[in-house]
Amino acid sequence: MANLTPELEAERVRICQIAKDAGLDCFETIFELITYDQINQFAAYGGFPVRYPHWKFGMEYEHLSKSYEYGLSKIYEMVINTDPCYAYLMEGNAMMDQKLVMAHVYGHCDFFKNNVWFSKTNRKMMDQMANHATRVRRYMDRYGIDVVENFLDVCLSIENLIDRHSPYIETSSVRQAPQVQENNYLLRVDRDYMRDYINPPAYVDEQKRRSEHEAYMKAHRFPSEPEKDILKFLMHNAPLADWQVDILTLIREEAYYFAPQGMTKTMNEGWASYWHSKLMTTKILNDSEIIDFADHHAGTMAMAPNGYNPYKVGIELFRNIEERWNKGQFGREWEECDDVRARKNWDLKLNLGREKIFEVRKVCNDVTFIDQFLTEDFCLKNKLFVYKFNKKTQKFEIDTSNFKAVKAQILFHMTNFGQPIIKIEDANFENRGELLLSHLHEGIDMQPDFMSETLKNVYKLWKRPVNIITVMDDSPQLFKFDGRDYTTQKLNEEPSTKTS
Repeated sequence: MANLTPELEAERVRICQIAKDAGLDCFETIFELITYDQINQFAAYGGFPVRYPHWKFGMEYEHLSKSYEYGLSKIYEMVINTDPCYAYLMEGNAMMDQKLVMAHVYGHCDFFKNNVWFSKTNRKMMDQMANHATRVRRYMDRYGIDVVENFLDVCLSIENLIDRHSPYIETSSVRQAPQVQENNYLLRVDRDYMRDYINPPAYVDEQKRRSEHEAYMKAHRFPSEPEKDILKFLMHNAPLADWQVDILTLIREEAYYFAPQGMTKTMNEGWASYWHSKLMTTKILNDSEIIDFADHHAGTMAMAPNGYNPYKVGIELFRNIEERWNKGQFGREWEECDDVRARKNWDLKLNLGREKIFEVRKVCNDVTFIDQFLTEDFCLKNKLFVYKFNKKTQKFEIDTSNFKAVKAQILFHMTNFGQPIIKIEDANFENRGELLLSHLHEGIDMQPDFMSETLKNVYKLWKRPVNIITVMDDSPQLFKFDGRDYTTQKLNEEPSTKTS
């Protein structure tokens, strides 16, 4: 297949059949043998051989090339979520490494095909990326490289301002007229004779006027509901030229394509690692390759004390789920058992583990995966703690081993990729055509420099002042950029101005 040597092709056929026999269900997978320079180039492009021209890809390529030359890192495998799937093997790797990569890739391909969070992705993205590159190059020829690249800079700086869950929400194409609920502002009365006392006429009139005012404001607010997909809103409403709308559209399409990979990083890598470990040690390796495999596998699974390795956490959690469901260590009876000896020897021999991990692989993303299956016993066994930086010792030290705190910390960094959740509240703020954003504050303030640059770049698209409401230093504040000055105002206080 592709340009594989006869030896590699024979191993590919054998490993593919082993994966199928184990229950993995993959798209057709095409392996290509490429040089280290090519694999660095493709990795810089996000795994694709062709992307639109931009300096960030060159910067990433330079970083990967230097890391490889200095022995700091090495790319072993790369696979693309398409149909068929494309995967790359690097020339010069030992046969054991190539077999390891193939087994790992088949785990990824099964995940891409069957996990529900990848179900809405464009399986022909290889062609789409080439199409995007052609469109951008045409605009560069027409309007100039600097003009188009500067606009790309702006779009890429806000490419994360999308609603990652919107592709999975089914909406009716028929717009329903708002249903007005009569008297929904009246207090509930169980006795008729008390009606005039509980809901006196003056109160009823006041509540009716308030309800009508709220309905009017909602009907005339733009957008009528807060909008999380900021890129989509700007595409349709910002004063942009046609070519700018097209570029913003393709940036948004690519952002949605890559989003599931960020939403399932721990699961995806854990699933592929689980299967390469299972298949390599039981079906694929010969005796002379065991030591090398153990060395490379251990290096991939290594996790620093204050770090988080998605490969390690993912594979161990899948193994833990399989063991628990094989032994029946789930359900109400298990949860309510407080006998340490009984829990240690608990084994109902249900053998449901393999079925369960395939079910989890199908329906979960990282947040639900951790939320449902991370247990206190798992955290203790794998030494998962919350760390904080000690300014006196200049080191990270364990802050707490409390299970709830550890779980909350992991979930916090996985929710929205650990990035701020921002919505558009009003596109005609104070009736002046200004944009009003709101930040869902979850205990951590936004970084002022990142926030100011984001406001500046949104302004470049909206062409009108941009505001954001957030909490800073435990105080609700309104930040504004009007094209020249940044204004900070604590709510209910006079604004202060800072010239950019």
